[in-house]
Amino acid sequence: MRVKNVVLIGFMGTGKSTVGKVLAGRLGWQFVDTDQKVEERQGMTISEMFATLGESAFRQTESETLDSVLEQSSQVISTGGGAVLAERNRLSMKKDGYVIALKAAAETIIERVKHDQSRPLVQGDVEERVHKLLESRRNAYDFADLIIDTTGVSVEEIVEQILASTQD
Repeated sequence: MRVKNVVLIGFMGTGKSTVGKVLAGRLGWQFVDTDQKVEERQGMTISEMFATLGESAFRQTESETLDSVLEQSSQVISTGGGAVLAERNRLSMKKDGYVIALKAAAETIIERVKHDQSRPLVQGDVEERVHKLLESRRNAYDFADLIIDTTGVSVEEIVEQILASTQD
């Protein structure tokens, strides 16, 4: 593979962490979850950050964390679903990584995230929140080098698609 890093982007529940771990294992690279790095950096969960510091403080820390992570190489990086909202982040991802967007049908996402209390943006009516957020981010992932729909596709098939796309 001739890329510095593989950066997985996409809406929550599209499989970034699951696919990322398997892909990193296949490549012999390190897997990095930027949400986990943000939590380590702040000493609190993302939900706690949203509640106490607000979304803008979270987004600032997310950008700083992403910049720091992208300085390294040979990593499969799973980003938070909203990391693509800042142009600064999109430019960094493209500069230092091969960007792959994972997407899934709304029903699949709802099924995957409906019981996850650690996702502050979908608290309350999960179905309504997911549909609203998907609509507001409809084109947010279009800058990716590769887009893969994970609906009804196995993790192994997704990893194979990614590996095939990076061959010369």
